[in-house]
Amino acid sequence: MTHSLWTIILAAGQGSRLAPATGGTRKQFLHHEGHPLYWRSVLTMSAVPALAGVVLVFPAQELDLRSAELETLKNIADPGVRILAVCGGDRRQDSVRLGLAALPRDCTRVLVHDSARPFFTPALVQALLAGLTDEDCGVIPVIPVTDTIKQVENNLVLSTLARETLRAVQTPQLFPVDLLRRVHEQALAEDWTVTDDASMFERAGLTIRTVPGETANLKITTPEDLRVLATHPPLPVPCTGFGYDVHAYGGNRPMVLGGMPIAGAPFVKAHSDGDVLLHALCDAILGCLGLGDIGEHFPDSDERFENISSAILLSEVMDKARALGLCITHVDLTVIAQTPRLAPHKAAIRGNVARLLELCDQQVNVKATTEEHLGFTGRKEGIKAVAVVTGARTRP
Repeated sequence: MTHSLWTIILAAGQGSRLAPATGGTRKQFLHHEGHPLYWRSVLTMSAVPALAGVVLVFPAQELDLRSAELETLKNIADPGVRILAVCGGDRRQDSVRLGLAALPRDCTRVLVHDSARPFFTPALVQALLAGLTDEDCGVIPVIPVTDTIKQVENNLVLSTLARETLRAVQTPQLFPVDLLRRVHEQALAEDWTVTDDASMFERAGLTIRTVPGETANLKITTPEDLRVLATHPPLPVPCTGFGYDVHAYGGNRPMVLGGMPIAGAPFVKAHSDGDVLLHALCDAILGCLGLGDIGEHFPDSDERFENISSAILLSEVMDKARALGLCITHVDLTVIAQTPRLAPHKAAIRGNVARLLELCDQQVNVKATTEEHLGFTGRKEGIKAVAVVTGARTRP
């Protein structure tokens, strides 16, 4: 099934606890890095390749003002996705319901996010997408509770809760749109009051899956939290890298693709192990970093790289990527060869590449095709591969 993904970003709250420290400005409209705080969530969401659009929910009395502000922001840095603005309601759940009403008919999955949590990453969204199957009712990010938690009434301790089973819940939260609409209708009909959408699913008897959240995904709530805005690292900058590599057949290296040996395949000519797919992937990652190509870092004139595993080269490239703050969100790989037939190997290659990059399998795509007997690959003289890497960088 093809899914269309949208996000609802809630920016209609009052922010009463923070108002005395901000001169009355709602926290979602505080300026951070030259933009209103809610805009950071928009830009982070837009770095997710699967995202089709954003619904921003604003206070009703500020809708015209914020809609004009949005146009200015888009002219400065267009996120490249559709953005709609709608009025919010009195409660958080009312704002979500109004946001749901604005989603297009083809939307099948929706991320609900609080704009007061501006420091989540595209990788967290990818983890949510990877965690939601067609059988799940929803998936939410959580982090372990480290403090001792006590139940208190009238300033008296009633009990100590087992923190091993407790988790602190974050947003964004991911749901199938039809199910989320259904539980909101039930909540409205039965007059429920909840603090997040997952709570509605619980009351409706539906199961919610969890994935690890991010400790930096803090909610700006109190005056003390304002210090985070001054010290938090800049917003990750989206980037894309393209890689391409070719190897001829007839050499003395057994074929390896994505770190997986391909039994019965032609041998290749190469200085290293000749893994054309990992070489293209390395080039694509280096492209995201602006660091040239694999030949500059691992020249075939250097004896240290004679018959070296390309997985080791990829590991060194990933060390550079981490040092420069690159977060890879998606990898798309294509092998072009007339022979061997690669369909039986694609799943194993995908899983191994995901492991090497520390990604979920769903963040890696592997394709194989021929060139209809045209060119050197069509004449079975060699093999080539291309790679596209999508990610975001936190440091120049």
